[in-house]
Amino acid sequence: MTGNDESTPPWGDTLRGLARRVLGPVADAVHFAPLDFPPLDSAPLDPAPAAGHNNAGRHYEYEARGGDVTVAATDGVSAAVGLHHYLRERCGHSVGWDTPLPLPVRSLPDSPPSRGDARVRHGYYLNFCTFSYTMPYWDWADWEREIDWMALHGITMPLALTGHESVLHTAYTRLGMDDESIRGFLGGPGYLPFQFMGCLDTFAGPLPPSWLDSHRELGARILERERAFGMTPVLPAFTGHVPPQLAPQGSSRIWQGFETRVLDPSDSRYQQICTEIARAQLELFGSDHLYAADPFIEMIPVDADPAFPGAVARATLAGLRAADPEAVWVMQAWPFSYQRHFWTDERIRAFLDAIPHERMLIADLWAEYDPQWRRLEQFSGKPWLWCALLNFGGRTDPVADLPNVPQSIDAALEAPNPPSGIGLSMEATRNNPAFFELVADQIWNRVTDIGTWMDTFVDQRYSTRRDDDATTLRAAWRGLLDSIYAASGVRIFPAQFSGVVTAKPSYARIPDGLDQLRADIAGALWYSPGTLVTAWEQMIDVAERDRALAAGPLGHDLIEVGIAYLARLADRFFLDVVEQSVRLGTRSDEHVARFMRLFDDLDRLLATRDEFTYQHWEAKALSWASEPGDRDVLADNARRIITVWGTTTSPLLDDYSGRFWSGLVGGYYRDRWQLWAHGLDRALASDELGHDHDSSEHDLNRRLQERAEAFLRDGPHPPPEDLGDVATESRRVYTTYASHAGSLSRTPDHN
Repeated sequence: MTGNDESTPPWGDTLRGLARRVLGPVADAVHFAPLDFPPLDSAPLDPAPAAGHNNAGRHYEYEARGGDVTVAATDGVSAAVGLHHYLRERCGHSVGWDTPLPLPVRSLPDSPPSRGDARVRHGYYLNFCTFSYTMPYWDWADWEREIDWMALHGITMPLALTGHESVLHTAYTRLGMDDESIRGFLGGPGYLPFQFMGCLDTFAGPLPPSWLDSHRELGARILERERAFGMTPVLPAFTGHVPPQLAPQGSSRIWQGFETRVLDPSDSRYQQICTEIARAQLELFGSDHLYAADPFIEMIPVDADPAFPGAVARATLAGLRAADPEAVWVMQAWPFSYQRHFWTDERIRAFLDAIPHERMLIADLWAEYDPQWRRLEQFSGKPWLWCALLNFGGRTDPVADLPNVPQSIDAALEAPNPPSGIGLSMEATRNNPAFFELVADQIWNRVTDIGTWMDTFVDQRYSTRRDDDATTLRAAWRGLLDSIYAASGVRIFPAQFSGVVTAKPSYARIPDGLDQLRADIAGALWYSPGTLVTAWEQMIDVAERDRALAAGPLGHDLIEVGIAYLARLADRFFLDVVEQSVRLGTRSDEHVARFMRLFDDLDRLLATRDEFTYQHWEAKALSWASEPGDRDVLADNARRIITVWGTTTSPLLDDYSGRFWSGLVGGYYRDRWQLWAHGLDRALASDELGHDHDSSEHDLNRRLQERAEAFLRDGPHPPPEDLGDVATESRRVYTTYASHAGSLSRTPDHN
């Protein structure tokens, strides 16, 4: 090795802390050293290396002898990656989101010198939405674990939003607003990221006073740790969105029914406020010169003049650079995909041309399915990031197109202007871990065979002690790879991929929409259900033999596979209710009872793991309550965003963030479908008499609104009682429902 063990790198103490958290006492035998490579250039926008060359500037080497391990690296994140590769390759353990720590490693096996070279300069992480859909109520323990995960997986460029509300509070105080008005403008804590993007304000608040101090401190602590690893966090910036009292003549715009006010870029206050916010941020949190701003996120520009977006771009950059001359604007390419009818190639080029190449970094947010880099010739020379999205709204559907990921990344890296980084831009984390691990792995490693990668992933994820269990688990995951994780060409988006369980009930498809209903249900099955059921049983077999293994990641995966199967079976049972009731001219109580029973059984399965319970989510929210009044806002935010999202009278985002969680499946969602079933006879009679469904639908919607208001007011039903562990409940549900696999239809036409 070329490392110098006697010198202490600036990130050494940070890495030793990471090693202790991951390995416990054995971490004393892990040593870190700087690697004798040319120093890494601090410029954040260097392009990726040309195809076939590893010159991204990040490297590690590790070697183990006599029970001691030395990891030498160019920087702290690369050292963490080197440690993780040693643990994976020599100890057979990986560290995932849900891996119990410290790892059960009692000694460190010898290893010859091994070296790793990053394929790209940057590993990007997170999405504005993630801070609402996964981490709005996290404390330092949650964040410390997450930052460790980032470092071990090669994340160098995390989005950092925690505490930004204090930046806005400081800036708007200096601009003459009082505390109560500012907190009212900021709105509820669970919705702050949407406020930061300029999508809404004042909603579901006001912000509790204690939140500002606690999260300013938390945000500073997060940034301190990220920077100690050598990461370059991306901080939020001004989008033109302002309080109405500061822009009485400003233009209004609408996002999903929410009205906000924006300044015209020609208004001198645009640059002034942009600069004021950036200066406040520098004072509170410092800067790494990377600023995330999306002035047109899911909102068409208020001025149709093709030159208008360019004016916004110039004013935004000028405002940032007045506070930080080294500012680089990080922007998501999502609008170019989401509102393609407006963002023509010509408009996009005019917008991008308004910013010098070295002052902008573009995140191609949904590159695994709708890559904008292909359409826009790698963004006309701008530095960019290849990002994988997959998860929308925090939905917990287990689904992905794993085989497509390596070839998509390879194609981007072989482009004339390759990405300078690979990113994970999911709207929520803690689901479909195989997909996100596969993407993160390719920051450092090229994957040439997805099956081989999957086998290794399984071995390292579970680290089972029995060879026969390891063989069984590999076979199970090969089955998942041939079923739910082979979604080739499937548009995994809530509007297209949404099953019955979390859907808002309606009579609209009875009976005239039956053909389309059948097609939609069949379209969610591009694979053989029998393959999925076999994989599920194999995983249950191992869980029953090794309960300790089931208490770790295997338990999480058991539930995800159970969701995958039972969600499709719920679709089928619902179709049976409709078809049989239409045939009989009256509600088929037998089929309704079977449909409802599935909700109860799935809820019991979900309740065996905290991360699949609604109660866990709300408890985290309420942990931040300092005053009695805080609880009302925090509970409302926690309940609202995963159900109606906005108001109970607006359908625009209803169930967008629907979750397969205990407390929702056996409570909120089941109750809604029970209301639907109670009114089914009336809906059928209306059709038989030649009347339309307006009256039945209106009555159902009224009852659904009442149910939503009750949930917001009272919360969920109590959790199920007399639960077995995840292996026991998985076997019970499997025994009840596996025989129905043959009744699920399959169609090759899923687009």
